[in-house]
Amino acid sequence: MEIYVHIPFCIKKCHYCDFLSAPADERLHNRYAGALLREIRFYGEKLGRVPVSTVYVGGGTPSCMAASYMELIIKQLRLSFDIAADAEITVECNPGTLTVGKLQSYRKLGVNRISIGLQSAHEDELQLLGRIHTYDQFLQSFDLARKCGFSNINVDLMSALPHQTADKFLASLKRVIALKPEHISVYTLMIEPGTPFYEQYKFDAVLRDAGKETHVLPSEDEEYEIYVKTGELLAQHGYEQYEISNYARKGYACRHNTGYWKRVPYLGLGLGASSLVDEVRYSNVTDIEDYIAASRQIRRQNIGEIPAWNLHAAAQPLSRREQIEEYMFLGLRMREGVTREGFRNTFDVEIEAVYGEVLRLLAEQQLIIRRAGNICLSDQGMNVSNYVLAQFLLGE
Repeated sequence: MEIYVHIPFCIKKCHYCDFLSAPADERLHNRYAGALLREIRFYGEKLGRVPVSTVYVGGGTPSCMAASYMELIIKQLRLSFDIAADAEITVECNPGTLTVGKLQSYRKLGVNRISIGLQSAHEDELQLLGRIHTYDQFLQSFDLARKCGFSNINVDLMSALPHQTADKFLASLKRVIALKPEHISVYTLMIEPGTPFYEQYKFDAVLRDAGKETHVLPSEDEEYEIYVKTGELLAQHGYEQYEISNYARKGYACRHNTGYWKRVPYLGLGLGASSLVDEVRYSNVTDIEDYIAASRQIRRQNIGEIPAWNLHAAAQPLSRREQIEEYMFLGLRMREGVTREGFRNTFDVEIEAVYGEVLRLLAEQQLIIRRAGNICLSDQGMNVSNYVLAQFLLGE
């Protein structure tokens, strides 16, 4: 099993962010940490110290909380679950929130992977995004992480920003490559409802998605140019693209996220966190006061016909059809794709018996590569992955 822990706090909400996160004071940090510890203890007792291979603490900005809270959380995880000696333990961080003290504390707790949100190496783009930090602060944070002994660092970058050209994005990427992080994630900006960016750029996003000329956002063709040149540049410097948005040096692919794409069971802890346990998808409540109250007396409830806990807002048992769909559109995100043997062993049927016509058509369009052992997206398929993956929905 894998564990995800959600920390819903940040210093300031970025203009593009639709994640479940918000600024909060120390008192709320303390109350939330107490609720999270109660949830961890509860599941440890219910599940019986199950083996855990990876832990990912995300947000929000986990590093905006005091190091003492992270210490309580990780120590309780170790008490409640059988965390493997070689477990990958990641904490997401943002520049401007890291100190030597925090990083040293993380290391002592067994955290062995840090993910730093940079997004851009250009000051004007950082300000446009509403980030709290400068590029120099990112460099200081990266340097501190290295000096504190972290040898597995990810850096997040964001492409297809308003007014961004391929050359400008690649300039950011080159600066990051020069630092030699073990892992680089490159995400395309999504214009999400409910964010300030949505109000500013929603009409341009509609034009882009329709393949029409845009005014502010990069066009589809410009996005494709950025995507192709990103892969080429990273490959030249020893980074392998192992998933649509993720690149790593050999041996440094994120084990936790790879587990998601391979449908390894995982337990989500904290506000709004999602879980996949025994082929049921659960999601926690998203109101922080409801979450804190529920954690004080965790009890059974029914969501429709599904027995769940009062920490949950939703529970969905996955049908065989839904499991097959997820297997394909999660597995195909990875460069290696899905294996025929894995599909057969999981569902007791050959993949062509379910998707024969879909595979034939996508192969004709050169969007997938069919081999004897596996099926994966082509480079062109990676670029239009949303379209390709949608073809694996089986319908009712």
